[in-house]
Amino acid sequence: MPSQPSIEEKKSPPKAQETTRLLLALWELGADTKALKKGELPDRAKRSAKVFNQLVDDGAIKVEKQKSYSLVSLEAKGVERLAEELKTVDFALSGATTGAWLARGLLKWLQQMETVTAIAPTNGKASKAAIASYEEFKSIALEVYDRLNHDYNLDNLVPIYRIRREIGDRVSRPHFDEWVLEMQTKDLWQLIGGEMPELTPDKAEDSIKTTLGGIRYYAKKL
Repeated sequence: MPSQPSIEEKKSPPKAQETTRLLLALWELGADTKALKKGELPDRAKRSAKVFNQLVDDGAIKVEKQKSYSLVSLEAKGVERLAEELKTVDFALSGATTGAWLARGLLKWLQQMETVTAIAPTNGKASKAAIASYEEFKSIALEVYDRLNHDYNLDNLVPIYRIRREIGDRVSRPHFDEWVLEMQTKDLWQLIGGEMPELTPDKAEDSIKTTLGGIRYYAKKL
């Protein structure tokens, strides 16, 4: 009697499968929230050196060399890419070991997405879906900027902490910081430091710290 065929996909290009598998493996290991030692990564998270190195070049994966080891982390761009690729790639689950980690990773992803997109009453309002990409964040952040600037007559100097609080938990703090800074590099707005009236520690914490250690309190649309 012939053996049962494995659960096959719609034959996405092998490279797309390999890229998505590697990103999912790193995400499932928690590399999006903490850096992991490269030498301790399981084979599934580093099996294809070519794909791994390409993702590093693309900015999806970050490798930091220490004295005796390297740290690997999954960047916001990598999570964004994983979200997009999971919409199109259908996996082939072949082999008990491969199927186990892959199924676990996909289930974890689905559970997280279900948690952040679930409709739940919050102060009389339905919770909104998580922001999964830079492009989506850019659109929402500019909309929030315009609304705050108009409603509170802020003269085009909108406090960053107010933008962060308006968007809330729809985006993680690291993604918010990264994408706000990226919007500045693309000349969508300028981040301004200086002084802020009635500055409190929590307002400073919800502002933006630059790579040089300075704090930017306001966004000014260009």
